[in-house]
Amino acid sequence: MEQRRLFHAAIFFPPGSQNTMSKAGLLCFRNKLALAPMVRVGTLPMRLLALDYGADIVYCEELIDLKMVQCQRVENEVLETVDFVAPDDRVMFRTCSKEKDKVVFQMGTADPQRALAVAQLVSVFLSLLMPHVFNKQGGMGAALLADPDKIESILSTLVKGVSKPVTCKIRILPTLEETVSLVKRIEKTGVSAIAVHGRMKIERPQHPVHCDYIQAVAEAVSIPVIANGGSLELVKSHEDIEKFREAAGASSVMLARAAMWNPSIFCSKGAVSVDQAMEAYIKYAVRYDNHAFNTKYCLCQMLRDRVESAMGKQLHAAQTNQDIWYRTFFFFFKAEKERLQSNPNIDTSPVLDGDVVTMPVRFERREYPPQITPKMYLLEWSRREKLEQPAYETVQRAQDRAFQSTVAVGEKKYRSTLWEKSKKFAEQAAAIVSLRTLGVPEGRIGEENSGLVNKRKREEKNGELEKPDDQLNPEPDRRKRHITESLQKAEGRPDGDDARRSNANGQTLS
Repeated sequence: MEQRRLFHAAIFFPPGSQNTMSKAGLLCFRNKLALAPMVRVGTLPMRLLALDYGADIVYCEELIDLKMVQCQRVENEVLETVDFVAPDDRVMFRTCSKEKDKVVFQMGTADPQRALAVAQLVSVFLSLLMPHVFNKQGGMGAALLADPDKIESILSTLVKGVSKPVTCKIRILPTLEETVSLVKRIEKTGVSAIAVHGRMKIERPQHPVHCDYIQAVAEAVSIPVIANGGSLELVKSHEDIEKFREAAGASSVMLARAAMWNPSIFCSKGAVSVDQAMEAYIKYAVRYDNHAFNTKYCLCQMLRDRVESAMGKQLHAAQTNQDIWYRTFFFFFKAEKERLQSNPNIDTSPVLDGDVVTMPVRFERREYPPQITPKMYLLEWSRREKLEQPAYETVQRAQDRAFQSTVAVGEKKYRSTLWEKSKKFAEQAAAIVSLRTLGVPEGRIGEENSGLVNKRKREEKNGELEKPDDQLNPEPDRRKRHITESLQKAEGRPDGDDARRSNANGQTLS
């Protein structure tokens, strides 16, 4: 059988587009940060997360032309996505409006006409992608670098057949001369940009990236060059991205493993913790019904050496996205609490959001004595100030079923910016925001005594703690009982005590 050589390509995908935009007006490849194409990683949740943190362009995982050409394009009204569904009902590719004009579709192909058919199906633009170990035996990716004529044929067919820009991505060849010669041939096909992974086909991540090769390519062509391959060696923080770009002399930078480990590396204000990134990833996975196996795989890549930790074990035991969220929520909650307590630079001062005062706080049950809560303090304070009882309005977020509550006290409203795991906790957090804004004690352990604390302690000694609301003012009940007893006596019926001492025949019991 003739060995099959597959060309890896990626296509820009604006959902719902009709292939009418000009190539020049679509996507600029200069001064951009891109999420590199990664097998099993570049699915919708990771792409959206990378965009949230500052990526300009996101590549999806590799999809083979033979599978994609059989797919049907489906408008998913429930998830508000565009799905490409295989004959066996598997969703091969899913996108949404949040990544419109920013997502690049990756495709593996060995045939120019089949590549064109897929490109027209998804109505996007196309790029040669980096190789993967399991693909090399089939002639995919870097194996195709030995057949520049096939590369030219596929690229030329796509450039002429679609109205969208065509880009390509290669690994460097054994010599600088061979590499420069290849990229010049690629440029002549009309591609709009070329990404260069600065390692040879036989080299792995532990080998140093050849920035000099990337720089030579950038000097040899007039189209934008995207530098790739610096994750382990050169890029460890957001500031390192620009250093890598300058060292390679490139127009833009594409990140793979550095972004896989923590996609917030794209954030110009600095990366967030891995736990925060994981929590945000799970929310997207739930929201867009990502395959649970894929969700677990991506989270394990982010956990890295913590994959055998308590959180890692809970993650492995989970079977669905919802199960993943429930099993890991405690770990995220604990990490967030420690972060807020240990970082003095985090601003917890009140902020006005419209007509609502907001603050990033959580309710921690262990910080308060038994039977004492911030809601109790707020209710007591409102009564002393002769205000109406605080009114709580709570909403639940669809993607993770978390809760957020807003409390109205007097003429003002208060809310925590952090979502809670239950409605009760969300209401307590809202009460904390109002109490801290008003400068009123909230009842935490170690806090100075207040009238409410002393009152509760006295009630506890007398066995009167936590009476229902209808017993807070017993006077109306006593008046009602007195009137009832008077009516009973007027009608000749025994009062309450006499009734309890009589049997069914009216005989008095001893």
